[in-house]
Order: sequence, then C-alpha cells, then structure tokens
Amino acid sequence: MLPRRVFLVHRQKNVASFSACLYLLVPVNHLDKYIYHVMKKILVGVFILLIILIYGTLGYMLIEGSNLIDSFYMTVISITTVGFSEVIPLSSPGKIFTVFLIFGGVGFFLYMVSLITEAMVEGGLNAFLGRRYMEKRMADLKDHYIVCGFGRIGKVICKILHESKRNFLIIENNPDEIKTIEELGYLVMDGDATNDDLLNKAHIMEAKALIAVTSSDADNVYVILSARGLRPDIYILARSSGKKGAETKLLRAGANKVFSPYEIGARRMAQSLMRPTVIDFIDLTVHEGELGLRLEELQVSDKATFANKSLMDSGIRSEHDLIVVAIKRQKGEMLFNPSPGTEILPGDILVVLGEHTNIQSLEKKI
Repeated sequence: MLPRRVFLVHRQKNVASFSACLYLLVPVNHLDKYIYHVMKKILVGVFILLIILIYGTLGYMLIEGSNLIDSFYMTVISITTVGFSEVIPLSSPGKIFTVFLIFGGVGFFLYMVSLITEAMVEGGLNAFLGRRYMEKRMADLKDHYIVCGFGRIGKVICKILHESKRNFLIIENNPDEIKTIEELGYLVMDGDATNDDLLNKAHIMEAKALIAVTSSDADNVYVILSARGLRPDIYILARSSGKKGAETKLLRAGANKVFSPYEIGARRMAQSLMRPTVIDFIDLTVHEGELGLRLEELQVSDKATFANKSLMDSGIRSEHDLIVVAIKRQKGEMLFNPSPGTEILPGDILVVLGEHTNIQSLEKKI
C-alpha cells in the first residue's frame, strides 16, 4: 500500500515542477529513474523543435531572400498551422518548402502528444504495479515484527531485522521518514500506531512481536495499550526515555520488556573499559564478524530429529560443530552449560554458538 502523501525533494531545479506533477503517479523508489527517462525524451523533443525552427528560418531566407524576423515568423506559423496571413510572397519553390515544413511541424506535434500519453500511461502502470506489490507483501505477512516509529532507535532495529532477513512492518506518520523507508524498500504504513484499525491492517493478530520505539514515552504507552487491547498475548518491547517512572508506566501499560538506550549505552561503555575482551567476544558472536561466528537461539519442535535425546546423542556438536551454551525450558528454567547427558525436549530453546552456515544446517533439522 502506498502512503497517502509523498513529499519529494529533488536536487535539480529544472525538473522540480515536472516531478511535482508526477509524484502521485509513480512510486517513490522508482521516481528518479522514471523522471530521468521522461526528461531525456523531452530534451530530444526540444532539440528536434530547435532543428525545425533553424531549418525553416534558413530555408525562407535562402529561397525567398527574406529577413531573419519574417523568415522566423513564417516558420512558426507554418509548423503550428495557426493560419495567420503570410508576410512573404511565396514562389513555387517556397510553397513546396512550406508544405514539407508543415508536415514536419505536424509530425513533431504528434510526437509530443505520444510522449505525454506514454508518460501518463507508464506512470499509472508503475503506480498500479507498485501498489499491487506492496499489498501482496502485506497480505503475506505472518510471524512478523511491527515497528512503531522510525527514529534513531527504530532505524537501527529495522536495519538489523533486514540484515537477519526477518519480516517486519513499520508504522510511521512523518512524511519525510516515510520517503526514507520506501527508498530502503521496507514495508511501511502511514498513520498513527495507536489506531486500532491501523494495527489490524498491520496484521497484529499474526505478528510475532510489537516494538514501540516512538520518541515519546506517552506515545509508547498509548501504543502498548492499543496493542495489548487487541491482542493480549503479543510480545511487546518498548523504548524508555530514561526519565524517572517511565519504565514502570510502560511495564504497567503492558510491555513485556523496557529498554532505555541511554542506560544500555552507559553500561556498555563501562563494560568496555573493565572487560574489553568479553565485549569484543560478544560483538563477534552477536554480529557477523570476519570469523563468521554467531550466537543464535533455536526452538526445538516435535518433529526435530534430536527431540527427547540427550545432548551427546543429538549430534549437534559432532555433526554440526556447534556449542550449546544454554537450554531454556518451556517453563522458563535456564540451564547454562548443560552436561552431555541433558535431555533435549520439544519446546526447548537452544542457545548455540558456531558458524552461521552450521547454524543454518541445524535449523533444517529443527
């Protein structure tokens, strides 16, 4: 679905007025290429017009011996077929020359009409295909993340979700941010995240989690209340400004977890001073580094090949070269550094460490 309004800013002033007429017809992420294509054809048309004017003016000057102004005037009234009186008595060669000049003018006019028609039809087709593509992507959304707000925190979250190839949808009401989102190719809905109808259109009933990261604690509270009212069991993460009492109110509104970027940043800086090697290792495993190591969590299904088997017999270490750092039971119990005899049960969440390719091969068995 395309947003109701799209504001466009273009660097080149000579296409600004033309682009303003097209912004409702063409999807933003295709607009720059589309405008370049149309402007190129228009420039070709202008060049042809100049050639016709120069050709006609010089022709009358050579054939009839008229001055520059009269020759230019005769050329203009001939190619536009307006039918004003002739200022130059035409000889037989001059009449033949005028006939060919009129044909050239009519041909140029038909070319410009076809160019305008093509621009309108192609622009409408692009808009239709763009809307259909966005609508199809939204209709297929399932187990996705709903990100409410595309500020500094929201941008980082969406970047990580995109890199991890997770499905997500952004709800934003800032036109400038919407333009940025569309240029990045993310799914976006224009509107207020506290609106129940908008949350339903975002498929909140099929969503995996909702992330409230607007710039205001009050807005995040309203987003959480709306989401929790529509779907009581949805997992909600919220951003806190760090002000006194903000975290308590967000949790009271229904957030499962609340994070303060300022507090997290301060703690990380302090840990980097005291335990730099540990922080480097965490960065290496959480983010894909040069060694390709990842720290990932995988949920064991009933169909997993190693369900109800011990960790030693599962083949996770011997076949996939992965280390099981921890196992989280369905009831929430966390087993750190599980022993080889620990049984893996359906519903368990395995925290594994290893190369990304090995983790992917294990996922196929889960």
